[in-house]
Amino acid sequence: MSSTPASSLLDPDDDGKALASLHDARDRLREQMGRRIIGQGEVVDLLLTCLFARGHALFVGVPGLGKTLLVSSLAEALALEFSRIQFTPDLMPTDITGSEVLDEDPGTGRRSFRFVAGPVFCNLLLADEINRTPPKTQAALLQSMQEHRVTAGGKTHRLPPPFHVFATQNPIEQEGTYPLPEAQLDRFMLQIVVDYPDLEAERQIVAMGAGSHAPIHPVLTPAELLMHQDLVGRVPVPQSVVEHAVALLRATRPQDPSAPPPVRELLRYGAGPRAGQQLLIAAQARAALAGRPAVHVEDVRALAAPVLEHRLVRSFSAESRGVTPREIVDALLAAVKP
Repeated sequence: MSSTPASSLLDPDDDGKALASLHDARDRLREQMGRRIIGQGEVVDLLLTCLFARGHALFVGVPGLGKTLLVSSLAEALALEFSRIQFTPDLMPTDITGSEVLDEDPGTGRRSFRFVAGPVFCNLLLADEINRTPPKTQAALLQSMQEHRVTAGGKTHRLPPPFHVFATQNPIEQEGTYPLPEAQLDRFMLQIVVDYPDLEAERQIVAMGAGSHAPIHPVLTPAELLMHQDLVGRVPVPQSVVEHAVALLRATRPQDPSAPPPVRELLRYGAGPRAGQQLLIAAQARAALAGRPAVHVEDVRALAAPVLEHRLVRSFSAESRGVTPREIVDALLAAVKP
């Protein structure tokens, strides 16, 4: 990638106004979601970064932290067609994508197959507790997440734009969970950790009571969201930022000469080129949402953990010692300087 590719140049006049509009939209989205979501400012920011970068997000946290409410509130704030699938051990792939059904014409008696679309045909799909269903069913999302289409009965059906999958996952130590396959994890741009709220936020949450949700007013239309996503893709990425992103990426691979000693000991496999692409796209979104006309190295470093954590395969040594992927990314950032 060159420092200023033709497809990533901002027009000083029109795009300057569009950046200001996007920055304003971010503030209004924060305000609307703050009516229901208390004390999760960083989570909301990462969610918006992923959304405007055209990515999919995986939310990790114990039950009861408001992950489902977070995603459904975002859908309301953007007037998006929203579907929620509760992933369970008996869920089948066709329960997600849809299936062919046999129809018979009462007049002629002719029979033909008709495709009945599943809940994946929406703008924003919430895959709730995605790791409570076996890998075969999890894999039903692979094509739709990568290609934004579904193939059934030999025919391909396109999904309506915009299309995003936001999944929630319980910690894999809990009973009844299945680890997500690496191919599935790699389709998620960001892994967003949802932690317990602080004391003051928890007081407000408990005082609100269950089910007492404030109304949310739409901030953007789906068409406006698509325009803002196009704008994000035009934010310039300097060559120095590209070089730093690649250096971080290659340092995650134990066999690479640039890998620092902790990585060689703690990882079996590192992140692939797709992770680098998504890291830069997410950095473009972070810069645009802040109203900045170019990506900074700090955008890449700030997003390194949510982009890389779920793509790192730890060694037996790391697992036995309880070294987390976040700790490995922190060591990586300390070793690889801009």
